[in-house]
Amino acid sequence: MESDCTHHDSAAPEAEAGDTAPKGAPAPLPPGTRLLHIGPHKTGTTSIQGALFAAKDAMAGHGVDFPAHSRHPMEAALAVCARPGMMGDTKPTEGHWKRLVDAVHATGRRTSVVSSEFFADAPDDESIARIVDGLGRDQVHVLVTLRPLAKIMPSQWQQYVQNGLRMGYEDWLEHMLRKAPYEKPNPSFWRRHRHDRLVERWVRVAGAENVTVVVVDDRDRDGLMRTFESLLGLPDGLLEPVPDAANRSLTLAETEMLRKLNMEFRGNGLPDEVYSKMVRNGAVMHMKNTCRPAPDDARITTPRWALEAAAGIGAEMAERIAVMGVRVLGDPVTRCRCPLYPALEVPGRRSRRGSTRRWRPTRCTGRSPWRPRRPRIPSLCAWFTRPRRRNSSGSSVTGSSSV
Repeated sequence: MESDCTHHDSAAPEAEAGDTAPKGAPAPLPPGTRLLHIGPHKTGTTSIQGALFAAKDAMAGHGVDFPAHSRHPMEAALAVCARPGMMGDTKPTEGHWKRLVDAVHATGRRTSVVSSEFFADAPDDESIARIVDGLGRDQVHVLVTLRPLAKIMPSQWQQYVQNGLRMGYEDWLEHMLRKAPYEKPNPSFWRRHRHDRLVERWVRVAGAENVTVVVVDDRDRDGLMRTFESLLGLPDGLLEPVPDAANRSLTLAETEMLRKLNMEFRGNGLPDEVYSKMVRNGAVMHMKNTCRPAPDDARITTPRWALEAAAGIGAEMAERIAVMGVRVLGDPVTRCRCPLYPALEVPGRRSRRGSTRRWRPTRCTGRSPWRPRRPRIPSLCAWFTRPRRRNSSGSSVTGSSSV
């Protein structure tokens, strides 16, 4: 989800002649800066983490270190934010955080970069202060990447479904946007995506002069790469997207299938460890890596009332961030724009003349008179709990297929 991040002329001076950054790019941060990218989720974090990790050896030649031992130091971020791990995964420990801190301090006065969207889950000033102090307060510069709320909502919902959520999309939107205190079923959503409050929390601890906000724009798929290169003083084009099928979003049918499976899992009382191994890191990863969505596959669609609500919240957030004194790269209007609903095409439905059937929302509800046929979901829990047999090698198998 790399995006365009062109900056306001007043936000930062243009690079001087001879700098590696392209014309109009933000000026590099001072040498020795420890750039802390905190996300939040669904703002291009996985793509930039993959690019940074793949280029870590090349970056070192330009004086920039990637100290994390893996592409994404998720356990370290979860531990320092006192957050549990993903459902069924190993519980993060203080040792994960200490390992990352030691690796960052080993870079000395060289420029370094750490990225995890889970840092955005830090609940209060005390937690944020622990992160900033642990990584070196005098060297830390916080980077926040933001996308329009209307684009984040469907992506974040299907990500929650991948971690066990059973609630449908429209019901979830009702809870997040209309049912106070807007914390159920996922209290982390607004902690991450009430972006003005997120930036405000980090400004209180790190200082406005040490916070940069990048407003991403999906029209430029390489824009976020170029922005990171400029801030880190790297040559243009050093960071490249790394193909990762496992990072793709699920289609509507795939998400609904997984949601039904989540309901069966809870209904049958299966342990979280089974979900982590067999579903999220098993069946779902297998589906992402082997199934390529077709252009006409039904996508997750946000109703108009929710788009309008997101636009209103986005406008309010943009206004508040604009007066916090942080450097803003990009156009804040991009974050709060609510696209008008055109005549929408219904996937896979064609009239007798061969033209695609079209519809418009009625009574401003954003609801379609046509609803996609629900996929038939077998009793998948029975597959996981059926008696196992042993193969010739002595390993346990179930049936003739595996994921």
